Amino acid sequence: MATQLPDDFKCPISLEIMSDPVILASGHTFDRTSIQRWLDSGHRTCPITKLPLPEHPCLIPNHALRSLISNYTLVTPSNSQPCPQPQTLCSALTSPSSSVKTKLESLTHLAKLTKRDSALRRKLTESGAVPAVLKYVDSGDPSLQEKALSLLLNLSLDDDNKVGLVAEGAINRVVKVLRVGSPDCRAIAATIITSLAVVEVNKATIGAYPDAIPALVRLLIAGKGREKKEAATALYAICSFADNRRRAIDCGAVPILMGLLDSGLERAIEVLGLLVKCKEGREEMMKVNGCVKVLVEVLRNGSSRGVQYGLFTLNCLCNYSESFCFEARNEGVLEICMGLVEEENEKIRRYTSSLVQTLRGNHAIG
Repeated sequence: MATQLPDDFKCPISLEIMSDPVILASGHTFDRTSIQRWLDSGHRTCPITKLPLPEHPCLIPNHALRSLISNYTLVTPSNSQPCPQPQTLCSALTSPSSSVKTKLESLTHLAKLTKRDSALRRKLTESGAVPAVLKYVDSGDPSLQEKALSLLLNLSLDDDNKVGLVAEGAINRVVKVLRVGSPDCRAIAATIITSLAVVEVNKATIGAYPDAIPALVRLLIAGKGREKKEAATALYAICSFADNRRRAIDCGAVPILMGLLDSGLERAIEVLGLLVKCKEGREEMMKVNGCVKVLVEVLRNGSSRGVQYGLFTLNCLCNYSESFCFEARNEGVLEICMGLVEEENEKIRRYTSSLVQTLRGNHAIG
């Protein structure tokens, strides 16, 4: 598997495909296990840049990359037959005389080639092939559309391509697929949004695009399991930009995410952990019946990442509302926190300590 996936998916330390990619303060991404082992050995420099790190380095989950890695094999076709040259495939793709079968085969081969060849991805974007790919993303043929989306996802993997793809009109096509595509196509489309949003300027562009965030929120409601997860991941990626949080809240995302969290979609707490940073988000959360109980359940049974976001969200809400703080105490949050203060995870310990101080001192800001 490692030899078939792009080098960008490999940890610089282990050279293996990353299962839990995290970003170090230096800006470089590593697999959590590998970088934690490096830090536990006493190192306080970045393995790549050799620049000094804080005494207690923060490891930020790279959700966008993790989502791309986990979905990569699902969206890339396999074919054991000899593959034509890329130039031939591009010609067939752009030729008006090519049959649907030929176009489908060209898209399939190009998706296979570009999944592991960053040079080819750059070459394709520079050769003017993107408009043809976007044309097939708009196709009414579900097979052509799915293969074109797979290829577009591959092209979006390179940071140098991300802004250019948006400038070429990728968002318009991808949002349309989010609205009316097949379940598989909608899941890939949401993953493309996540990939494009890795570049900061694209977060603002995507959020400002008409119906982009509403389409993702609708997918949270109407989508199947994978669609919901990818829609939540895309919202997480773009809602690190403050204006997009308010847009998501205005679309009714908070009660939908809270319902999904209650149903077991833990990715929802990560999005809520961003939306709680603004006043509108906190107010919407406090309107949700049973909000405290849902968040407490995350603290009791969530993964390490889920517990982190659950603690952070609860602390923001308890700081904001005296009544919410009172309800959290009644739900036994202090007792749960006592069991978390000795956690190995530094961020959980820090968030736990902050929440305990809030609950004991009731530092509500009203």
